[in-house]
Formats: sequence, structure tokens, C-alpha cells
Amino acid sequence: MSRYPLLIEATELEKHLNDENLLIVDLCKKQTYDTNHIPGAVHCDYSNIVKVEKPIVGLVPDDDRLIELFSSLGIAEHIHVIVYDDEGGGNACRFMWTLELLGHKNLSLLNGGIFSWANNGFPLSKIAEQPTSAQFKINKDASVLVSLSYIQDNLNNEQIQLLDSRSAAEFQGTKAFALRGGHIPGAIHYEWTDAMDRNNNLCLRPIKEIQQVLMDKGFNKDKTIVAYCHSHHRSSFSYYMLKIAGFKNIKAYAGSWSEWGNHPDTEVHTGE
Repeated sequence: MSRYPLLIEATELEKHLNDENLLIVDLCKKQTYDTNHIPGAVHCDYSNIVKVEKPIVGLVPDDDRLIELFSSLGIAEHIHVIVYDDEGGGNACRFMWTLELLGHKNLSLLNGGIFSWANNGFPLSKIAEQPTSAQFKINKDASVLVSLSYIQDNLNNEQIQLLDSRSAAEFQGTKAFALRGGHIPGAIHYEWTDAMDRNNNLCLRPIKEIQQVLMDKGFNKDKTIVAYCHSHHRSSFSYYMLKIAGFKNIKAYAGSWSEWGNHPDTEVHTGE
């Protein structure tokens, strides 16, 4: 069992900066990393963990590309990876989810990311870290990923719920970044940023508060929940938000709306 929680606070991480077998990965903008980052953190550009096949964005890169990336960052089997960014967790969570898909489970999200770290007065560095490469081993866990056909086959399955992490305008179809606007039939809307506390470094809101919101919206811990957005960036955050809130059966749709909304044979609903 990991000695680090899935959601780690800046005050806790500060105590473990020099721990062996711990790697901190920065998913901030490169300019932010170059200016200030957590001491010892290595940087990864978000573009390295997504694949674009227009009009579909946010797909999972090929295994060989990801193995090369994670090896270059120094992620070996025994390494616990703590990830953060400068936007509340979208980039960081997509990185974590990709690692989880490839079978690496020793993961933590820094609550509030660089904002929480800096605003707690903890040290910052401008030194660009050069990671020590390792041999990343893949042990793929396909259970965390679903396809368009999976969703089509389960639209009427009462044991599966869909969480749409996009904005209300995207969900309702008044704003569209695909050929068609709207949402997958039966999806429940919970915009990803609504789970963040804008007055507290974009940290996750209190877990009990989030659990109550999820229950009020109709989510059930006994059912499988599939999170999606437009490119599985925002919904990566929702995926881990659900995990942190105690939901067990969670999956993600990487193609998300960029695939569903551009596909000629998918059903689309608009409005609330």
C-alpha cells in the first residue's frame, strides 16, 4: 500500500521532498516551470501525453511513445509519482490517468498545484531538473478506458452513468467545438471547475461537499461512471475527483466529444 494518499496536500509533500523513490512531475506551462517550480520536479509538456487525429483530439499516444516518455522521466515500477500543474489539475490528472492506463498505480495529485505550494510559502526553484532515466514497464489496465462503441452499446444500461465535465454551454449545445453540439444521451453535467475552490488555490472542495453534490445530481457509487469532456483533459480531473470522493467503478472516454460530436452515427441531445 502506498505511503502517499491519492490527493496530497502541499504541507504534507513539503515533508517528503527528499524521499527516495519519489518523483515530482510538473505539468505547468513551460514558462511557469522555468520561472518557478517545486525543487526537484521534472517537467513534462502536455502535448507529449495526447495524440491528435483531427477532428479527434486527446487520444492516447502509442505505447512505444509513452514507454519512451515515462522512461526518460525516470518512472520505474517502484517510483511513486506526484503530479501538479498550474490550472487546478487537468494536465496533472491526464498525466496520472495515462500512467494508470499503462499500469502504474503509485500516483498522487498535489492539491492546488503550484498555487498551493507557492502560497504556503514553500521553496521554489528555477533550476531545470534533468531526470535520471529508468526502464518503464507497461502492464496495461484497459479497464479505465472506454470506446465510442462501448458507450453506444450501453446507452440504455442503467448500471452505467456518464459524467460530462464541460461547460454548461457545451453541454446544452449552445457552444460547439465539433460538427454538432450537445451531449451524450443520459449524461449528467458537472463542470470540472465546480469541484474547485477558487478562493483556495483551486484546491478540491471539501470531499463531503463534493459527495453531496454528486449524490444530488444522481450519481450512484454502486454504478460504473464514465467521465468525458471534449478531449479527456477536463474529465481526467473529474475521473480523479470521483476516485477521491470514494467512487470505485470509474472509466474515461478519451475520444470524448471531439469524437462523439463529429461522428455521423452518434445520438446527440441538446438542452438541459
